[in-house]
Amino acid sequence: MSATHTFTARMAEKLGLEERWIVPYGRDKAKVSLEALKARKARGKLILVSALTPTPAGEGKTTVSIGLAQGLQKVGKKACLALREPSMGPVFGRKGGATGGGASSIVPGESINLCFNGDFPAITAANNLLAAVIDNALFYHTTRLDQNKVTWKRVMDMNDRALRNIVVGLNKNGVPREDGFNITPASEIMACLCLAEDLEDLRRRIDHIVVGFTAEDEAVYASEFGVTDALLAILREAINPNLVQSLEGVPAFVHGGPFANIAHGCNSVVATKMALRCADYVVTEAGFAFDLGAEKFLDIKCRQSGLAPEAIVLVATIRALKMHGGADKKNLETPDVLAVRRGLPNLQAHIESAKKYGRPVTVAINLFAASDTQEEIAAVQECCEAMGVRCAVADVFGLGGEGAKELAYAVVQSIEAAAQQLPFQPLYGLDIPVEERMRAIACGIYGAEEVKLTPAAVKKLALLEKNGLTALPVCMAKTQNSLTDDAKIIGRPTGFTITVRDFEIANGAGFLVALCGDIMRMPALPKTPVATTIRVDECGQITGMKG
Repeated sequence: MSATHTFTARMAEKLGLEERWIVPYGRDKAKVSLEALKARKARGKLILVSALTPTPAGEGKTTVSIGLAQGLQKVGKKACLALREPSMGPVFGRKGGATGGGASSIVPGESINLCFNGDFPAITAANNLLAAVIDNALFYHTTRLDQNKVTWKRVMDMNDRALRNIVVGLNKNGVPREDGFNITPASEIMACLCLAEDLEDLRRRIDHIVVGFTAEDEAVYASEFGVTDALLAILREAINPNLVQSLEGVPAFVHGGPFANIAHGCNSVVATKMALRCADYVVTEAGFAFDLGAEKFLDIKCRQSGLAPEAIVLVATIRALKMHGGADKKNLETPDVLAVRRGLPNLQAHIESAKKYGRPVTVAINLFAASDTQEEIAAVQECCEAMGVRCAVADVFGLGGEGAKELAYAVVQSIEAAAQQLPFQPLYGLDIPVEERMRAIACGIYGAEEVKLTPAAVKKLALLEKNGLTALPVCMAKTQNSLTDDAKIIGRPTGFTITVRDFEIANGAGFLVALCGDIMRMPALPKTPVATTIRVDECGQITGMKG
């Protein structure tokens, strides 16, 4: 049996799937046909991993998610992962990749971080085909679209500040207009693919994308350009979930990667549902902290798909608590239990938010063994005990599944203790005004006192209401670095106002975007990008890639 067939056969046996549904992409990765969804019913319990407000380096949600799944396997549970795909922008920029770390990683890391099975290139191509067709229609005057009211932008999966704002059509055969590039995870095609249940649902979503407005402010839809099937042809394989595994052999469906600011920040619905058909416990994650990724997971993804987590895990680190407690970012590895205690209100805010959804909460202390002290850890444990939530230390980077057994037991116990859970309910209903939906999020999750709309936002909301585009959940687009819309404000502030400066419509994806602060859709490279540290030897082996 070849190495390729060994991987697919092993995964088929482990997941209880027919081998014919697993399509090899090399020796150690594959795609799984959506036929597997039709043939099996869900049986697993979904565990959502989120976090407190992070430091710039991140708090290791992916590493803890992988470690927890490995810990569940260690304690005898059939576990599976459902994770997001990395974008190459961060891979070559500041943060690095997104395949976990240390003993809690998914493999093959380099392949996952670089054009994984062609998904991001396909989404990029589909997005840009639509952009090209729009400009072509403007040139031939075959569209109702006003050239100055086009909202559809081009994308590429790379950080490039020079492309944020551009002018296209400057040649003699073009229609000059202002345009720009977003990074691929910010494309609505990405959000549509991640929320679609199948190709027909993806077709419907693409048709409903709003690409701009007429001179009379009437919405213009992607369906009017007649290329939806061409986009589906590009995306027909990308919609199938990718299958890899962790270092300890836990199967991992890694599929899709929308931004957690201007989109919903979660892996695909089809990957999550496929994992739930293959395991007793499925560990998934949402982008950034609970106020961003998890809120969107619960109020957008779960609302649309019928999914619901059985338990919520909040990842905390001692270094992040010190930062929220006022410690200098240069001294986060220096023992300082007082700074930890001062930073605990940020964690408390996220615990309170998670409890609003009626699911048991467990705090996972992602251990940094070289710097975290017992006194600092005890301070977090005391806080969790006072709030009535479980807390477990997880040395997932150093020990993998063995270091996550305490966390695995705590999460399983939390699910078993809450066996008679009420049906899942989103934070707000869609029968209330948009302003009230935003207040439910800003006041109930962020801790804001009020939500204020700028005159520009009021005008845009009126435009969207005129076109019947507001009966949707709200995706609040704000900084990930603070509970407020000001990235510099740490801890747990009170008495603040969330200011909505504008709205955008992601009608195909099925949500309304409220822009709070300056949200970057095309990140920039730092002065010294990670790309400068990457090396490839004569055998093609890659070194120097983070995560």
